[in-house]
Formats: sequence, structure tokens, C-alpha cells
Amino acid sequence: MKSLLILLFSLAVAQAMRDQSIAVKGRLLCGDKPAGNVRIKLWEEDSGPDPDDLLEAGYTDAEGNFQLSGGEAELTPIDPIFKVYHDCDDKYYPGHRKVKFLIPKSYITQGKIPKKTFDLGILNLETIFPKEEREMMISRKRRNHKKYLANEDNY
Repeated sequence: MKSLLILLFSLAVAQAMRDQSIAVKGRLLCGDKPAGNVRIKLWEEDSGPDPDDLLEAGYTDAEGNFQLSGGEAELTPIDPIFKVYHDCDDKYYPGHRKVKFLIPKSYITQGKIPKKTFDLGILNLETIFPKEEREMMISRKRRNHKKYLANEDNY
């Protein structure tokens, strides 16, 4: 009887999980020049015991343009975060500047493919952002690799 209840509960949770997706695009500058080859990541951040999920990672193109998208099956609405790791106006300090942007929940769409894209616009990375962080662990992964297999924040 106990195992039947556990099975029914597990099925109910699996049914309640729903696919959700998000997309973000924009252009990054460093002063008056394009911020090309800047590392960017789209995350679904969770509170509690559920670990954060990397939805997609990549680099800006030579003109500083980017577009990332991804999705996750969750019980509750996902919490999408766009992260930028850069050295704009920061060449003498170790590590990279790390900036996080919360994406409005109104851009979350149901299903595996996003139906809307949040346009961050043109962003100058010389800006000093509140709560900016530093990333000291620097990866040696290829600069043009678009997807990462690991689910870590220390690339």
C-alpha cells in the first residue's frame, strides 16, 4: 500500500512538471567598441535544494551581438538569469567582472521552444553595476564553443 501511494505521488509530480522556455538577445559594447568574444550564460536559478540549471552558454560575436535560449521542466515558474563575464574597463584586475540580469517573468513561455525573446538592447559594459561580482576561476574552454555539457558556474 505504501509503495502504491509513493508511485501515485511520483506520477502526480511528474504530470505537474511543465516545460518552460526563455530567450534573450542584445548587443554588448565596451565603450564605443563592440564587446566581441564575451562569455555569456543563461541560467535558471533555483532556491532550496534544487540546483541551478545552465540553459545555454556562449560568446558574443565580433560585433558584440548575442542570442541565447533554453528551457527547463519545473513545477513552479522558472527564474531566468542572464550572466555576462567580461574584462571591459578592468584589464589590471584578476579574474572577470560578472554581472547578472534577471529576465522578466512575462518572457517565460510554455513549451520547449520560446515564443518571445527578451531584448536587452545595447548595453555598455563600462557601466558599474550594483552587486557586480568577480569570477576568479577562469576556464580554458574554447572561445567559440556554444554549448557546455557540465552544469557548473565556474567555466
